[in-house]
Amino acid sequence: MRRFTTTLAAGLLLTLTACGGNEPSTPTVSKTSSSPEPAATTSNSPSPTPTDTTYKLGETAKVTTDDASFTVTALAYTQPVKGPQPPDPTTQGGDVWATVEAKVCSVSGGTFTVSQFPWSLAYADGTVVKVTGSTGGDLPKPEFPMDQPIKNGRCVKGKIPFPVMNNVRPERVVYAPEALSATPVEWTVPKQQERRRP
Repeated sequence: MRRFTTTLAAGLLLTLTACGGNEPSTPTVSKTSSSPEPAATTSNSPSPTPTDTTYKLGETAKVTTDDASFTVTALAYTQPVKGPQPPDPTTQGGDVWATVEAKVCSVSGGTFTVSQFPWSLAYADGTVVKVTGSTGGDLPKPEFPMDQPIKNGRCVKGKIPFPVMNNVRPERVVYAPEALSATPVEWTVPKQQERRRP
């Protein structure tokens, strides 16, 4: 059985409970040093270079706001994945399921709440695919939580399902909670590798 979660205040998904000053400041996003820097390659195929807000899958961004500091990582992108049934292209916009495996860790500040809603997929033609809010049932496990509070030093991790078209891959995974509305964090999705035949 699937449970559908909706929220009237979807823009308030990063709810910080720590006290801060009256004047808001611009949040900062930086690369953490937890993952090694990739070695230079001489491949003929172009590979996007991460900037302050564009990363490779598996790289971690550190986000600092007035009230909290946390890390966020898009660990992997998988398309297609088996779901409870194929999505309905007329109502959900896709004909297969894809997942982003994501991880968010609280570093300092107060407890805050994480959700699937700040995550989306961005395509070369400008199309954006958002989460459906579907949870439970046969969706890929472990699922990234909906409305889960996390304390300092704790992390949450799981898979976020997206209804996508089978023949097109997104360019980027995007994380854009309200605190980062001006500068979302993005990870480049690699082009699909050709399968080798035996």
